[in-house]
Amino acid sequence: MADFPTEKHVFASFDGVELAWQEMGAGRPVILIHGYFSDADTNWIRYGHAAAVAAKGFRVIMPDLRGHGASAKPHDPASYPPDALARDGHALVAHLGLEDYDLGGYSLGARTTARMLATGATPRRIVFSGMGLEGLTMAERRAGHFRHILTNLSKHERGSPAWLAEAFLKTTGGDPVALLGVIDTFVSTPPDVVAGFDQPAVVVNGVDDDDNGSAAALAAHLSDAALVEVPGNHMSAVVKPELGQAIATFLAG
Repeated sequence: MADFPTEKHVFASFDGVELAWQEMGAGRPVILIHGYFSDADTNWIRYGHAAAVAAKGFRVIMPDLRGHGASAKPHDPASYPPDALARDGHALVAHLGLEDYDLGGYSLGARTTARMLATGATPRRIVFSGMGLEGLTMAERRAGHFRHILTNLSKHERGSPAWLAEAFLKTTGGDPVALLGVIDTFVSTPPDVVAGFDQPAVVVNGVDDDDNGSAAALAAHLSDAALVEVPGNHMSAVVKPELGQAIATFLAG
């Protein structure tokens, strides 16, 4: 696969919080948003997904969500109002002057994509990955799980889902206080609003991933969506080349 250089940038979001993003490739813009506890490097760059998309002729734009990666990690609860992540996404689109673009994300990035759509974003194509219908319509369903992880660090049973999540948190250098704040930004999207997303869409999920509910149900609920299953579960699908290949194939189609 071609080696694409990565450019790193920062900008001030709607409330002045400094956010980072990276770019790779040239061509049609596509914004890809990473998952909770993760960052652009881990989710999109390290395992070749961004390069797979860039190779199809895309300018791949990958923000670090507030509280994650190279973006600011404020500890003030006021920095985490409901829908802050979607507002950050809109601010990035405005900052870059994008009018004709594609949009997608993995896990929390997919939920952020839905919230951007629900609040006025108008991409041509959309990508939901690591996400099921319930993960969009019941955003709070995993909030308790993550609060438990972040407020009981170093106490989780070895090998448990919470222990594995904490181990991943350590690899990304996550800030537990900031990440607790991020939970407060979560907003559900009503089923009828999800059904109204009428852009061509793809739902790309690990075949063993039901962390955010049913990917098949999400694909069926959307008005124009295909379901693509790739190897792995919620954590392991991200390291499989099939994930990026599926996204790239859809966007280029």
